[in-house]
Amino acid sequence: MVSSLSTSVRTIGRMRAWNCASAFRTWILLKRSYASDAAKASLNHQAENVHEGGDKPVETNNVEQYDVAIVGGGMVGMALACTLASMPLTKSLSIAIIDSNPALGSRKHIPNDSIPDPRVSTVTPATLSHFKDIGAWEYIKKHSHAFFDKMQVWDYTGLGYTRYNAKDVGREILGCVVENKVLQSSLLSRLQDAGVGERIYPAKLTSMSLQSHFPSAVDMLDIETSNYSSRTSGDPKRHGCLAKLDLSDGNTLYTKLVVGADGAKSSVRKIAGLKTTGWNYSQHAVICTVKHATENHCAWQRFLPSGPIALLPIGDTYSNIVWTMTPHEASNHKSMHEDDFVKAINHALDYGYGPHPHSNLGFIDKFSWLAGGAISSMKESFEVPPKIDQLVSERMAFPLSLMHAHEYASHRVVLIGDAAHAVHPLAGQGVNLGFGDAICLSNIIAEGILVGSDIGELSLLKKYEKERKMANLTMMAILDGFQKAFSVDLGPINLLRAAAFHGAQYIGPLKRNIISYATGEQKWPLFG
Repeated sequence: MVSSLSTSVRTIGRMRAWNCASAFRTWILLKRSYASDAAKASLNHQAENVHEGGDKPVETNNVEQYDVAIVGGGMVGMALACTLASMPLTKSLSIAIIDSNPALGSRKHIPNDSIPDPRVSTVTPATLSHFKDIGAWEYIKKHSHAFFDKMQVWDYTGLGYTRYNAKDVGREILGCVVENKVLQSSLLSRLQDAGVGERIYPAKLTSMSLQSHFPSAVDMLDIETSNYSSRTSGDPKRHGCLAKLDLSDGNTLYTKLVVGADGAKSSVRKIAGLKTTGWNYSQHAVICTVKHATENHCAWQRFLPSGPIALLPIGDTYSNIVWTMTPHEASNHKSMHEDDFVKAINHALDYGYGPHPHSNLGFIDKFSWLAGGAISSMKESFEVPPKIDQLVSERMAFPLSLMHAHEYASHRVVLIGDAAHAVHPLAGQGVNLGFGDAICLSNIIAEGILVGSDIGELSLLKKYEKERKMANLTMMAILDGFQKAFSVDLGPINLLRAAAFHGAQYIGPLKRNIISYATGEQKWPLFG
């Protein structure tokens, strides 16, 4: 086995080069897709009033102005609003949140003794630290959540595995799993208790246009009667044109900045004419909540021929399943009997497809020069995940794809979260990229206010785009490279994957680098 590991060490460079080459090709494809359109910035339509489908809005006289209008009141949109409300330079901004979800209109109590919802997110320590900074964590921790300090990843061939421990990088946790509804509700509660000048519109965006001048005298009269002066910071005439938003409930808003936080099918992105590049993976993710006999504090992920299966702790003896498979398999697994589904999960997580991997601690002694100093998880043997006893929620399935907007910003319009990018869920990074967008945009807005800039000015928004596009493209390329690398069942590729697992398990600097990048503590996937 030591001889095999020696061979793995020699081939780890080839595996990393092959995987990096795949990731690099993905990065280049995405980069090229919008590079050719860079000169075609969507300024030609900004004076046009583009209407989306739906019923004709009811005409009203409700015209108001805000500094920021966030279209989409999901987790990322709410995180942006909370962050802006918590920063000294931006807390006085007036904010409108536009979302047709009726739950946003009132606080909905989430019972702590209920079965966890299958729609969850893995929050990194970096994101968790930000939630504490903006005061949202005090609300989140009142509800069900689960920290995990270990993670095990392995291949169905049994040729390799790697374990990660928070102690490897001097941390207490690697992440926290929280229900999406808890995150959204907690951020909303924090925003409401902050007492900032925000208003939630339970409606859809029907049209958006950029005005070439400030509203007419009639509009100004309407704005004055809506207590306009109390909702606006500074003199809006100094900033030139504003964005005009028409809503499905008949309201009309004027705003300095429109933020599209309305998901992968973003109306803001579509109306603003911001193009995208992407592709479908021909895979679906089946998610559900399961129950087991013992409490779980480890995140488990096994790569199978059709895609990875993950078991994530969600509190007490509950865990969340995220199982990637073909659309046909997803349909079958959604409809099969519950007992058969539980057997299929245990088969996928434990004894099915191939043998358990074996550790080789002799590697550390023989190649101590490469190990870079022993760390705790190097000596941790492979463990079998908890046996699933019961399915306790409905099974949901959704298609997987990659999507990236060519541009994140145009004049007075900016995209964050899934409206700007969508990634494969195999590493649980999608929502954290969105939270990173919200943090970055908040800082850019604060920077603009500090120097007296118009917060909807394109040059300011392009600073946000430049910073986040590179970070998001890098993560997208890495995840896409992993998806492709583990979708091939071929002898030589399997051996290269095994070499990569051994490298990630026994090469200390590489292991620390992977953990730091995945937890958000390190910005780029390079050795520090």
